[in-house]
Amino acid sequence: MAITIMDVARHAGVSPSTVSYAISGKRPISPSTRARIDKAIVALGFTANAGARALATSQTMVIGLLTQFHQDEFAPAMLQYVLPVSDTARELGYDILLVTETDATGALRRVTGTGMVDGVVLLDVVHEDPRLDTLRAAPQPGALVGLPKRTEGLDVFDLDFGESARILVDHLHALGHREIIVVSPPRHVFDRGGAYGWRFRDAALERGARYGLQIHPYYGEAQQPAIGLSINAILDARPTATALIVHNDATIAALPSVLATRGTRVPDDLSVVSLYSKDFGRAFSLPYTAVESSPDQLGQQAVRQLVRRIAEPELAGAPVTRFIAPDLTVRGSTR
Repeated sequence: MAITIMDVARHAGVSPSTVSYAISGKRPISPSTRARIDKAIVALGFTANAGARALATSQTMVIGLLTQFHQDEFAPAMLQYVLPVSDTARELGYDILLVTETDATGALRRVTGTGMVDGVVLLDVVHEDPRLDTLRAAPQPGALVGLPKRTEGLDVFDLDFGESARILVDHLHALGHREIIVVSPPRHVFDRGGAYGWRFRDAALERGARYGLQIHPYYGEAQQPAIGLSINAILDARPTATALIVHNDATIAALPSVLATRGTRVPDDLSVVSLYSKDFGRAFSLPYTAVESSPDQLGQQAVRQLVRRIAEPELAGAPVTRFIAPDLTVRGSTR
């Protein structure tokens, strides 16, 4: 049998309306009365109905998390961003509604238009993201993990991909490398508007040109066996290159086994640097010098700013565009 507010009221020796006020926060309750109600809730295992709470407070205590898992992309890379958003939301008292529909704009319009959520976090943001006009028009605030072409009216959080590339090129140049391969995300990521791909690649090319280096850019792959075939073809095409910069999660995850099969030693035969998170590196046993991609910081900052706008809109201030500064960890994969 379901436990009701009436049961909690009888157990605490108060009226049902007092229990309702304690749960909703609509009226002040004395500390001693609240303590009795809290004790009764724990003793009975009562869970407040989310719908009733929403009616009482005009808040759902739910944050919408909208992303897409494309079949032609490397799913573990995207999952790195989902967990910190969810964990931070729970820490702040919010649940997560994960929406992964193909019709992303329609899904966003539905969850905001029907009041299912108090705010929205968008992942998988592209350069000209079709969801943004809908989000700007929604009554709820939104935060983005990823930099679009137009940021006005929204809080935006992203890694500084350009500076990440420059740091890696600087590192290799200082060690004396003069011919470097850069492996980018797959071509379809660029075609879809994944600006992080060309922000990194173009900055690497510009930095290399400043130093007079030979920089050879290639698109990588996201699925096997194309990943292994691609790595081998690239290395075969550039036998005089002494260093490899990998900005592609699927490629870097597969690289140790491909290089072992080729008999290529790192760093004796080839220096390797990349961009990935420490957790991702541990999951795939990656030994490479790399810039931290910071999914934890991005997710945490996006949710904290969003909750600030939900709870204290008058204090949240103007929308922000904030970049995480790159942090290079040297792991002995360069010489």
